[in-house]
Amino acid sequence: MDTEILLTNFLGNSIKDYIYFFGIILIGLIFKKLISKYLSNILYKVVGKKDNNVGIDKFDELLTKPIGFFIVLCFIYFGASYVSFPPFIDENFQNIFSKIFSLFLIYAIYKIFVKVIDYIGLILKQRAAETENKMDDQLIPFAIEIGRILVVIFALFFILGNVFDINITALATGLGIGGIAIAMASKESLENLLGSFTIFFDRPFTVGDVVKVGTVTGLVEKVGFRSTRIKTFDKSVVTVPNKKMIDAELDNLGLRPVRRVKFHIGLTYDTNTEQIKNIVSDIQDMINSHEKTNEEGKVRFQEFGASSLDIMVLYYVNSPKWEDLIDVKEDVNYKIMDIVKKHNSDFAFPSTSVYLHQNN
Repeated sequence: MDTEILLTNFLGNSIKDYIYFFGIILIGLIFKKLISKYLSNILYKVVGKKDNNVGIDKFDELLTKPIGFFIVLCFIYFGASYVSFPPFIDENFQNIFSKIFSLFLIYAIYKIFVKVIDYIGLILKQRAAETENKMDDQLIPFAIEIGRILVVIFALFFILGNVFDINITALATGLGIGGIAIAMASKESLENLLGSFTIFFDRPFTVGDVVKVGTVTGLVEKVGFRSTRIKTFDKSVVTVPNKKMIDAELDNLGLRPVRRVKFHIGLTYDTNTEQIKNIVSDIQDMINSHEKTNEEGKVRFQEFGASSLDIMVLYYVNSPKWEDLIDVKEDVNYKIMDIVKKHNSDFAFPSTSVYLHQNN
């Protein structure tokens, strides 16, 4: 009797076939994590290096989910071999369903490859951080992007050839003929791509340099295929097209051994000659003796302003770093205020004199 129930036909399949189908899927769901961990360890032995500090935990974190998704799909595929589509579902729908399942399977494999590339990128970034060569920091993210794009292209051609039965050779020939039209349509994108290669080979700057291009000044965080990402000193992130990075006038502040500071201070007109001479001399001595400036600074009584006696202050900070620059500027400004106060003078501000004439 029990055997007869198992052999009962329902929607073109026996109860026994459905038990096999759902049982296999259930086994896959139960042991998904365990199998994922096992396969992840095997893959780590192939990809991971014993001397890297990223570790297998990070590898498992990246790979467990995509491998688990792939395992579930494999169990569904294996379980589906025990059942067939119900009779009322036509062949066209069956083909569509099969193609959709194939797309999910290819997507799972694609995610595994991408996560492996990401892990290799983490290892390379870690090693690059241990070297003084900034070119490593710039090249590795670029190489990771290339790897990701190659995986996408391979997956796309695999889908077209194996899922949709498109002749890849004929497609490649067609792309060659239509390449000019595509290039014309994406002229700006190609210019930015060529700009990225120019940046890598000419090296006007590298990741970590402080640059000024147009009105944007900040730290270069990343150089991609299309654009360069710059973090400004007010903590905003600006994306600049690579074409602009090579066409516009670019000042690599990171290549400067020093940073120049120049400004004027205005003293009130009741400051006498002796006071001005002493103020100029003390500011000059202070700049020359400062631990973070060199002795090329100049302090001079420059001109008679409309409302002030103007003194020019020029000095150089012995560091290309923005943080050092603003710290030194603040310290020098405080000391200038103390010097002016010490000599009983004061800073001038714009003023207007009004004379009243009284008629008798």
